[in-house]
Amino acid sequence: MPKIKVNDINIYHEIHGDGFPFVMIAGIGVSLGFWTPALLEGISNSFKTIIFDNRGVGRTDKPDIPYSLKMMADDTIGLMDALNIKRAHIFGHSMGGKIAQEIILNYPERVEKFILCSTDCGGSKAVFPPAEIIQTLLTDTEVMTLEEIIHILAPILVTEDTIKNKPELIEEEFRRYLKIRTPFYSLKRQGVAAGQFNSYRRLKKINTPTLVIHGKKDLITPPQNAEILTHLIPGAKLVLFDNAAHKIFTDDPEKFVKTLLEFLK
Repeated sequence: MPKIKVNDINIYHEIHGDGFPFVMIAGIGVSLGFWTPALLEGISNSFKTIIFDNRGVGRTDKPDIPYSLKMMADDTIGLMDALNIKRAHIFGHSMGGKIAQEIILNYPERVEKFILCSTDCGGSKAVFPPAEIIQTLLTDTEVMTLEEIIHILAPILVTEDTIKNKPELIEEEFRRYLKIRTPFYSLKRQGVAAGQFNSYRRLKKINTPTLVIHGKKDLITPPQNAEILTHLIPGAKLVLFDNAAHKIFTDDPEKFVKTLLEFLK
């Protein structure tokens, strides 16, 4: 798939399937390889699914300048413009959920249905994880082996049951999305941008059908954040997964896809 010039960067993207557009926005420090084949197949069977590398990761350009999540929302809209997509379902996971919030708050006319997964509203009203979890997320993985990365990141991304019962799947997933390592400087740029985000007072403006999905065992974004988002966004629907952590679509892939498709139909 080609790169497309958007604003000041070239964005790498992929398109899977046909139908109404479904745009997926990934979280901090991860390339589009973070999305699992099962998730992509489940969605692209019904929708034209657009995935891409955010500014600073994967095969997209990585300028060493200050980032903001509004800037990254503008990147996403610019990509939609370049692909001649006027309106789409928008799905954001983790930091991608915060980027998605900037999209719907600044470009509401571009969003058909809105899905937030494993994310929060930022600012003082959000519930944050312990400092050691944040520090782990900002580890410089460029200098680590795959085994070392799995050892420190898997326990905070998925449940103990998934690690125990699907070790080969976990290794394959990490190998896929770490094929292109994120430079530490751009990881920090994304981290600072995420830390500056705050949508708490703005979310009441949303009048788009919204689904909030969260795992009850999420260590990175405590599940109380899902309740906060659902309370703030008028008419939002909340679905909690009992046996899932931050990366719900790895822990419970079948239920996750089913939940998305039921909301979108």
